[in-house]
Order: sequence, then structure tokens, then C-alpha cells
Amino acid sequence: MNVICFGDSNTYGYDPRGYFGGRYDADCRWVDILAAETGWDISNMGQNGREIPVAAPAVPVDTDLLIVMLGTNDLLQGRSPEQAAERLERFLSGISLNCNKILLIAPPPMAMGEWVPNPQLIEDSRTFARLCRALAERLNIRFADAGKWDIPLAYDGVHFTEQGHKAFAAGLLEELK
Repeated sequence: MNVICFGDSNTYGYDPRGYFGGRYDADCRWVDILAAETGWDISNMGQNGREIPVAAPAVPVDTDLLIVMLGTNDLLQGRSPEQAAERLERFLSGISLNCNKILLIAPPPMAMGEWVPNPQLIEDSRTFARLCRALAERLNIRFADAGKWDIPLAYDGVHFTEQGHKAFAAGLLEELK
């Protein structure tokens, strides 16, 4: 099965303990754990700092599943949950795959931390998750809410810890059954 994981630094596997964009080891990144557990051919298209793109990427026709998790950086850059959801709808609508091959994952809610200095961002991240669910229903695509997977976050309130990646992988594997 050919899978693409398209997202931001939490898809990339960013290790927030370093300053230079380092990554956790493969055995601690959710994308690599998913590949190891399933035997699927998985492309990690995570990118540090990625906001929701204006246009959808070209997706190879042999893609069996496109997993999309975006929106956190949009909120951190000052967009409202509604603005981020509008951008996400435009992005997802431009993807040339059958809708049953797209899985939208709402990122887990942020927590107070170095990058999250106020509770409003946490509330916005929860609101965004609800908007993602409604968007997935409207577009008739698959949906998962990572907020239900108890993801441990690092000191910054945004990035997954190594345990967070493992918890994310476990939640996603359960969702894909």
C-alpha cells in the first residue's frame, strides 16, 4: 500500500530539544512506526513550519492513502480556527484523489508552554479540531481526532515528545483498523 503523510513538524518528526531542526530517531517517529507496523510504503512529506498550502500538491495516482494533518502553524501565526479551516477546505478540495483515500487528522490540542503563552491558543486548537470534523463530513473524507489519543507534548506546548509519537502511532493504527 502506498501512503503519503502530509503535514508539519509533527509529521516530519521534529525534535524540539535541538535548535537546528533535528529529528527524533526513526523508531520514535509516528510515520516510521506506522511503516514498520504495517509494512506499507510510506512517504513522509512533513515539513517544519508548514502552514496549510494555498494549492494542493500533486499526488501520484498510485497513492492508496493520503494522511493530512495541518493547521497548528496557521493558528500559531495568528489565524483564527475558522480562517485555518477555510484554507484547509480549499487545500483538500484541490487534491485529485478519490475522497475515500484521504484521511484528515485534527492535530491534538496545544498545551501551555514556551510557544503557547495563552489559553486562547489552546481553545483555538480545540475549535479547529471541531471544524476539521465538520469539514471532513462535508467533503465526505475520512477523519480522525488526535485529541482523543492522549499525545504527550514537549515543553513548547506544540511538538510531540518521543512518547507522543508512539501514542500518535498507536491511535492512528487503531483508527486504520
